[in-house]
Amino acid sequence: MPHITTARLSLSTISIDDATFYLQLLNEPSWHQFIGDRGIRTLEEAKTAISNGPIEMQNRLGFSLYIVKLSDTGTPIGLCGLLKRDYLEDVDLGYAFLPQYWGQGFAHEAASAVVKYAKDELKMTRLLATTDLDNEASMQLLIKLDFTLIKTLSLHKELKLFSLNL
Repeated sequence: MPHITTARLSLSTISIDDATFYLQLLNEPSWHQFIGDRGIRTLEEAKTAISNGPIEMQNRLGFSLYIVKLSDTGTPIGLCGLLKRDYLEDVDLGYAFLPQYWGQGFAHEAASAVVKYAKDELKMTRLLATTDLDNEASMQLLIKLDFTLIKTLSLHKELKLFSLNL
């Protein structure tokens, strides 16, 4: 399992032990607004979602969403990692952080490390990313990471699709 570190953060594959945090993050109003309500309301549902989602993907593909923790305290603050979605032709970068950690550069720091990991360790040549049409902060982060807007997708809702050649 990968372990990625930055100046302030530690990223590793999320585990069942992280279910309380996962449940909290997935039920943040910002998650519902920008990503969507996954209908996960109990600790047991969170554990099942972690097992069937990130853990299964990590075992099958060698990458997944990683839990992002502050290095100095071990406090979980978000998720950032790589996903392979059926509706996208390439792997995409995904991230979400608790609102109290927004605006402090954590998302950029984590996403930069994951992009580097995808290129250097996984030898990927292209990453995609999607954002909600109204998520200006997420779009700005992708542009700062040198992603380019390709088009708008119509799925369960309208999404902006970005691409980065590695």
